[in-house]
Amino acid sequence: MDKLELKGAWNQLKGKVKQAYADLTDDDLKYEEGKDDELYGRLQEKTGKSRDELVKWLRSL
Repeated sequence: MDKLELKGAWNQLKGKVKQAYADLTDDDLKYEEGKDDELYGRLQEKTGKSRDELVKWLRSL
């Protein structure tokens, strides 16, 4: 997902991500403008998915 897609859809996606991975905290899912890589890094660490897998999974939600 590009930065604009992530920013616009993140509030909707956040709930779905939290349902799939209940161990994710609000801090893990915090989106800050310009810090997309940090968000992806936190999600990669918690889910064990590669960045490409993570992006594909987020797009499928």
